[in-house]
Amino acid sequence: MTTQYSSGRAPSGTFFAFLLALILGAAAMAVFLRHSTTGILARVATAITGRVPAFDTSVPAIVQKIQRLNRLETVVYSIDTVVEGTKSSPILPDLLAGDRILLVVHGQSIAGIDLSQLRPEDVRITDTDGARAIHVTLPASQLFVTTLDNQHTRVYARSTGLLVPVDQNLESDTRARAQQQLQQTALSDGILDAARKNARATVTTLLYSLGFQSVDVT
Repeated sequence: MTTQYSSGRAPSGTFFAFLLALILGAAAMAVFLRHSTTGILARVATAITGRVPAFDTSVPAIVQKIQRLNRLETVVYSIDTVVEGTKSSPILPDLLAGDRILLVVHGQSIAGIDLSQLRPEDVRITDTDGARAIHVTLPASQLFVTTLDNQHTRVYARSTGLLVPVDQNLESDTRARAQQQLQQTALSDGILDAARKNARATVTTLLYSLGFQSVDVT
């Protein structure tokens, strides 16, 4: 009769394969947790680690975060139009002493809110049964700048009376008046209201990302 004995030790190859798989799994988990910062993956990572992001949501901190947005440009208003500039004589007809220019003008106005002007008294934070709410009153919206696009602004027509030379200042004067007209058109079309609406949306998104349950931006 032959008696067989078996060793209780697992093959060394199996042990090292298990150890390698454990190390690789830990490394993969570390990479996942480090890079999962947004969306569903971020929520999964938070559930695994049990760590909840913490933000300083005191009034001074919130004011500072909003002020970092600085001059928030929220609307770019573009327009194409034709602007006329003329000079006439009170005595002679335009055929003899007049000067007329037509400009095809392309320009834009940029509006937004200068959030560096936000004051601590413009921010109010309340905490009711653990639900944090915030109310922010933004500074007034502003028309930051109105400019002409010189590459797309050109003289369409020019006519000068028989008895007078070409007025070298008429084109520059007409361009300046065109810029004023573009600014007035942008204001009449509600660029400031649009700028405030877009700024409110941007600041609201920022505040929700800081963990507030209720956000009111006016």
